[in-house]
Amino acid sequence: MGIWIDTDMGFDDIAAILVVAHSDLVIDGVSLVSGNAPLSHVRANAASAAAAFGWEFPIRTGRELPVLCKLETAQGILGQSGIPTSGRSLPPADPLPISNAFAALCDWLADGAGPKRILALGPLTNIAAVALARPELAARIDELTWMGGGVTSGNHTASAEFNAFADPEALAIVLAHDMPLRMIDLDICRKVLAWPADVARLRQTAGEKAQLLADLLEGYVNIAISRGRQAMSLYDPTAAAIFVAPEMATLRHARIDVELQGQHTRGRTVVETRASHAEFNAHFAAEIDADKARSIIFDALFQEAGR
Repeated sequence: MGIWIDTDMGFDDIAAILVVAHSDLVIDGVSLVSGNAPLSHVRANAASAAAAFGWEFPIRTGRELPVLCKLETAQGILGQSGIPTSGRSLPPADPLPISNAFAALCDWLADGAGPKRILALGPLTNIAAVALARPELAARIDELTWMGGGVTSGNHTASAEFNAFADPEALAIVLAHDMPLRMIDLDICRKVLAWPADVARLRQTAGEKAQLLADLLEGYVNIAISRGRQAMSLYDPTAAAIFVAPEMATLRHARIDVELQGQHTRGRTVVETRASHAEFNAHFAAEIDADKARSIIFDALFQEAGR
């Protein structure tokens, strides 16, 4: 079964892609969007990841700027490249060919073969562009699983999760077009953790690729350690695990809206679960088998490390 991935290509995005790549799903294409870092860095990260991990699926360049607001990145947390490391970095690679993610995504949706499932791991800018310009094609999307939002709180601000905050208008457009959104939010992802012990186990695997993955994972886990926490949430890989094995999570129907105004509330996702109070328009992950999610994620990383 072919699927599409939309990503801003940080380390957890790469781990999420590896989860899908080591499943029964076939990746028909990947579109890039600014988010973790500006698009130029995202393109460089994608080219290097494709070279390091032997990805053969097409990678297309998407939107450089949000729908309306100024560019907001996570470089303050993730570093200039958007991918922290404790040692090795992704190797340099030839730049990706010039391409158009909008056209590629439209062509993929226009092809009538099979269900159209999308895993979105960054701001929803590329998906919103299709909804606005080609709503008849956007209507063909059967599933849009998105790592983003927060049922109870945010991370980039007290109210807003980063992917929602970086382009809340894009999320509003997606919601307004009644896309089959499945929100995998901060709360559920925080139940699935990476620990220093996971890095140590990965280091025991022989080979340069294993050591590269260990350094990247350790750089990612160190984000939490530097903030006084013992483990780091596996955000994008958790969304990918639910995407490949949806039976591990309980999804609830709800009304989801996004705040577009306010110094302290912009980007906040508001989740109303009472059918008496709102017309439901999306689903969110309310429960998860965290052990199974971790197993799927680390099985993929260890399989990749051993290749």
